[in-house]
Parts: sequence; structure tokens; C-alpha cells
Amino acid sequence: MAAPVPRSRRRRLVAPIVLALLAALDPPRCAVAGLGQSRFQAWDLLPRRLAWSLMGGTIHSAVDLLPTFVAFAAPGGPAAAWHGACFAANEAVITLTPGPGGRNGTVASGAVLRLKTASAQSWTCMDLYVFATPYRIGWDYYTTAHQHTFEIKSWEDAGEMEYVKQHGIAIFLMPSGLLGTLLSLIDVIPLFSNTAWGQNANLAFLQKRMGASFEKRSQPWSANIRKEDVHSGDFLALSKIRGRWGGFQTLEKWVTGAFAGHTAVCLKDENGTLWVAESGYENKKGEEIIAVVPWDEWWGMALKDDSNPQVAFLPLHPDVRAKFNESSAWEFARSMYGKPYGYHNMIFSWIDTMSENYPPPLDANLQLDLHGIITETEKRGMSFNQLLTIPEQDEWEYSDGKSTTCVAFILSMYKASGVFAPFTESIQVTEFTIRDAYMLRIFEDNRTRLPGWCNGDADGLPFCQILGEYKMELPEYNTIQPYANMNENCPSSPPTYNRPMRC
Repeated sequence: MAAPVPRSRRRRLVAPIVLALLAALDPPRCAVAGLGQSRFQAWDLLPRRLAWSLMGGTIHSAVDLLPTFVAFAAPGGPAAAWHGACFAANEAVITLTPGPGGRNGTVASGAVLRLKTASAQSWTCMDLYVFATPYRIGWDYYTTAHQHTFEIKSWEDAGEMEYVKQHGIAIFLMPSGLLGTLLSLIDVIPLFSNTAWGQNANLAFLQKRMGASFEKRSQPWSANIRKEDVHSGDFLALSKIRGRWGGFQTLEKWVTGAFAGHTAVCLKDENGTLWVAESGYENKKGEEIIAVVPWDEWWGMALKDDSNPQVAFLPLHPDVRAKFNESSAWEFARSMYGKPYGYHNMIFSWIDTMSENYPPPLDANLQLDLHGIITETEKRGMSFNQLLTIPEQDEWEYSDGKSTTCVAFILSMYKASGVFAPFTESIQVTEFTIRDAYMLRIFEDNRTRLPGWCNGDADGLPFCQILGEYKMELPEYNTIQPYANMNENCPSSPPTYNRPMRC
């Protein structure tokens, strides 16, 4: 494998458009923490087919907001051709606009994309396209069978010109047309509503897209927790189902296959005081950071949270707890205190394969802001797809220093405290998603040892659910023993999210 690109590269600028769409609405978080701001806005990603006759059989949902890659149009290459949604026959060519040196000059001042649409399938055709380079994104819609143009009047910088010369412009087609996308937005907006309407929309989306059941729990919905039964290293998994973060978590779950959207970990100090450590705590400045807060404060916020959180308590297995070095865990937590949430590596923990981690119609062509990354990867003989699949190294730092996602923070603590021995040096926890974490076989597997207050027997769950009106589902919970190079090459395509052995 080619050597990884140095840590100075700004990989936080790389993200599939699906996550850029989320960031455009508001930066999402790993339940309460999140991705960095994107310069793209939600209205940059507009849609395609207006024909009512064609839309009659279309199901409008969040999925219909995702663009489909159809072609690259490169200078000097053959015409790119594809079958559209309403216009059946389409082709595009791109020519560079001569710069100061005239037609014999080596510098092009811009480019013109000529796109021909033909064979309309309806008199109401309206196909809408997104045109992208790593430096820009634009869109246009076409209602007639004709030759149309999309012009780049000037380059963002010389790197864009070189990219277009070598690769061309990526062309994406929106799956549902202008009206279809508007209907899809109407379907998606409820996911972010902090109302019963919004909650029902989230439940329906997850039931349909992931097969979640959302079985009602028996009362009480909150546990009367005895702190004496909670130990350092015990894991907390959260799932919000309404409001702003509920909507973001719903889409994140669908993309990654996780049935939880945020995580935290318990710690006890030398006096026996119980704390909660997490990456994604929002401070008074509105920044998402790594923090350690008293249990009573954390639990009080959970009880007051109007996003209707469901919270699971996953105690470590006694044998694993015996390995857990509490002093090392505290040392790690203190070393990370106040550092930013690791939105950088969220994408890289999710994407392990060339094509089997993307929910259709997404693929690796949906990329943003690559500037220097493309030049560096080409020097090293890699494609962008290959770059995404390079295992994230735990020691890598980004432009704003050390940071972790919510789950990478916990697993890094586990790694520092000896939980992964003898595989400590051969496991990169930044490759793990929330799903990967709760599938680890490190948690209590004997229900009789679960605390009496956790309602495990009443709910029929193998773990404790301490808050929420619906039973939490964690498919394949506590099933996979840690091993070397774990989760470095795992597909995760919906709706089954099948995971090969030892991937």
C-alpha cells in the first residue's frame, strides 16, 4: 500500500455530498457533536424530474435528495453520454477557454461545458444537474431538448485548471427533479422538528430504511441508578429521535448502520465520585469539545433533553474490567480535555472500501474541497477512492491538533487502559463507528449480573436501558472479539449492513 498522505493534509475538507448537505443545514454531531462547517449550502444541491407522469411511482424521502453521478466530461476526450430521467439521450463535451496566450497558449482562462439533451419522455421534462470540481459546485436545469452551456468564467486557482485538464468536470443528476426534490424536502424537514410529528417522521424513516422496530417499553422509562453499580469504563450509547440532533442522528444512522447516534463513557475518581467523559460536549461558547462532567450534571441534562433521548448503559465484562487501568484512563481523559470534537475522521471511520460503504446512489465521486489532496494522491499513485480506504491512524493530527469523534474518544481510552491487549498496537480505533464499538465482545454477557435497576429482564434486552420510551436495538451487540487490524476493510451498505468476518 502506498504511504499515507502526511498529517498536514487537511482531510477535514473531504466529505461526501450527503454529509455536506447535513452540514449545510447545521453542523451535525455524533449525537451532540459534529462535522465541520461546509461552504456549500443546501440550495446548492437542487434536483431533477418535474414530469408528474414519471413521478407518480416515485417515493419521496431523504434518499431522493442525494445526487447520482452520471459522467465525467474531460477536455479532448469523447463525448460523455448517459440516459437521463426525463431526457433519455444526453451527452456533454467540455472545451477550455483560451487564456492570454491565445489558442497556442498553455494557460486556459476557463472552460465551457456543452450539454445536449434529447428524447424527452414527457412534455413537462425538467432535468436538473449538479456540476462539480473539487474547487466549486454549480447547478442548472433544462426543460427543452436542446444544446445548453455551463460556463466556468475563471478558475479558483491553477490547481482547478490542472484538475479539469486531467479529469474534467463531474456531472451529477438529481434523482427526483425539481418538484420531486421539493417533495423530498417536505419529507425530510419533519426529521428536524422537535414535535410529535418530527418524532414520528424519524421513527418511520428508520423503520423503513433500517428495519428498526421501536417497541414501546414498560414504565418507568428512566432508571433509578445506583452509582455504586457503575464502574470506570462502562459505556453509554444514546439515540435521539426528534429535534435538530434527532434528525441528524437519523441520517447518520442510516449512512453508517449504527442504531445509536452518540456515545459517552463513565469514570470514577479516587474518591469514588462518578463522572462522564465524552467528545461532543457543548460548552458555553457553543463549541463541541472533549469534556469530563459530573454524573449528576450529565444525567440531569439527559432527563431534561427535549429530543427524547434513549440511553443504554453497557457495563464492561468483569474480565475486561479487570484489565481496565483506571489511572491510564484518567491520564488519557485529562490529556484530551478541551480538545475539539473530531469531525475530521468521521468520514474515514465510515469508508473502508472502494464502493461498499455508500448508501445508493452515493459513491466516491461525491467529493468536496480536495485542493492539495488530489495533487498529493496522484503523486503517490492513488485514486481518491483509495485515499478514503487508507486506515485512519490513531496518531494522526489535523490542522487544529488532536481530536476524536465521540466513539473514537472512548475506544482510544480503552486502548490506553489496556482493554485491547494484546492487540493494542494493531488496532486503529479511529476506524471504528458506533456500530463497530457496540459489537465488540467486551461487555457483560450474563444478565444475572446486570444491576437490578436497569430493567434488562422487563425489556428483554442483553444490556441496561436507563432512559427512553422505546426499546433500544443494538444488532449484533457484544459479538465480535477484538483482533488485529480490526474494521479496516468493512463494507456497510444499507439496508442489511452485512459485515464479513474479520474485515
